[in-house]
Amino acid sequence: MADIGLVSSIPTPIPTPIAVPNESAGDTQAKNLFSLFLHHHLAPEIPMHAADLLSHRARLTPEREALVELATGQRYSFAALNFRANRLAHLLQRLGVAQGDRVSILAHNGIAYIDVLFAVGKIGAIFAPLNWRLAGRELAYILNDCRPKVLFVGPEFVDTLAALDFGTHRPEYVALAGASIEGALDYDMGLEQSSDREPKRPRLDAESPYCILYTSGTTGRPKGAVIPHRQVLWNCINTAASWGLTEQDISPVFVPLFHVGGLFVFITPLFYLGGKILLARGLEVEESLRVIEQEGCTLILGVPTIYQMWLNSPGFATADFSRVRWFISGGAPCPEALMAAWRERKGVVFRQGYGLTEVGPNCFSMTDQESVQKSGSVGKPILHTEMRIVDASGQDSGVDEVGELLIRGPHVCTGYWKNTEASLQAIRSGWFHTGDMARRDADGCYFIVGRFKDMIISGGENVYAAEVEAVVLEHPDVTEAALIGQPDEKFGEVGLILAVARAHSTPSEESVLRICADRLAGYKVPKRVIFTDALPYSAYGKIQKAELKERYLNSAKG
Repeated sequence: MADIGLVSSIPTPIPTPIAVPNESAGDTQAKNLFSLFLHHHLAPEIPMHAADLLSHRARLTPEREALVELATGQRYSFAALNFRANRLAHLLQRLGVAQGDRVSILAHNGIAYIDVLFAVGKIGAIFAPLNWRLAGRELAYILNDCRPKVLFVGPEFVDTLAALDFGTHRPEYVALAGASIEGALDYDMGLEQSSDREPKRPRLDAESPYCILYTSGTTGRPKGAVIPHRQVLWNCINTAASWGLTEQDISPVFVPLFHVGGLFVFITPLFYLGGKILLARGLEVEESLRVIEQEGCTLILGVPTIYQMWLNSPGFATADFSRVRWFISGGAPCPEALMAAWRERKGVVFRQGYGLTEVGPNCFSMTDQESVQKSGSVGKPILHTEMRIVDASGQDSGVDEVGELLIRGPHVCTGYWKNTEASLQAIRSGWFHTGDMARRDADGCYFIVGRFKDMIISGGENVYAAEVEAVVLEHPDVTEAALIGQPDEKFGEVGLILAVARAHSTPSEESVLRICADRLAGYKVPKRVIFTDALPYSAYGKIQKAELKERYLNSAKG
């Protein structure tokens, strides 16, 4: 078996009890013995994998509508989705896919994504979706790293495929509808010729790998986070319990399915409960507003860019969100001014979420009241998790003290694919080191301050980029902002803001610095603002600050 770089110290689904203050040694010993009994005598009989998620849901509510593919208008019941996944599972086995083999897809959102996600789970294979925004060289690296047995290809990416260098490994191609690839199996034809009976399950447990999702990281090449069955299952449990989801909920998916957000924020938790998903090929601003209203959506996931586009759209003023229970923003810090604008103009509940590929997309929760009272917070930790905020020495930080966020629980990944060194660095004594700086207030609400490495040190004080950028984005005429450090003889380095102005506006440097001075400590206020037409983003949607430093620091010195 390939070296998948896993860390063995991840907690089992039945964690060892932790002694609490005033708990006697006898009580602790009794709890430990009971946990051992459960783990060794009962746990092996309990299917703690996610392979049966769709088949069990199809058994419980076979005729309930599960998914609407917006691009085609096709509607699928849970029974229909399960039949498709079964057919694909048999097809994959005919193509030689066995337990532990990787299966990839290079395509826009569509029903095939859902088929592949659940089919690989049924046969113990590993789903490794590809980010179609990546350059050919980056895609080739990932393909040669995870070496999929089968690669599904959409029509838009046939030319991309032809230009890829696979080295000595070439997967079996399956052409999705509209794709013409010489020698490739036709997807629809392959499904038609397969059985819709449940495939024979391999032996799976909680730690069996389900997905490999590649992250951009801060330096170097992408790392493949290994998502075990346990993580998929506990994300469903945690999200359903902590967020109060129900079988009546309906949610659209406008974000790409090659990301953890697209796959696991609502798709698997709502299927777990029997709710409905509306699957969009991508985001069409006006059409998406119409869909939310027409289909009676109750839960909406977006990223800050999407929320800004909706806010600026002609259809926003008349959009009916009366059935939406709450909106949630993820993927990047959401400017408080943007959240406030949504609340003021539409009277909606607007929350901010937090997650990572390695720990799942749904790590915190908040009430409707907290979403206003604690605006800017990501809320409180979900039910089945442990979290710490620690200083540089590894000691727990106090209330409102900034430190690194550590997470432990059954929703944490097992490590990085074929990268033991990175796995051991990220997961230590069972704790996943997020690299994100956070603080916790007296009420137990968490605030994400920024990336550990995304900060500058000015005069011996830490200045976190996310905090400064959030304030700059409160300026009514600024839509994007990035902070980098500019060398300074006196302070070592000082802040330099790169900003993008709102269309048809000309904000001044003075007005941006003034709003920072009004809201930030003096040492946090940037010393210079440069306006630019656009900021460079990576294929993963993150601002490329290395490029900004290369492009602007020389001019900033002058």
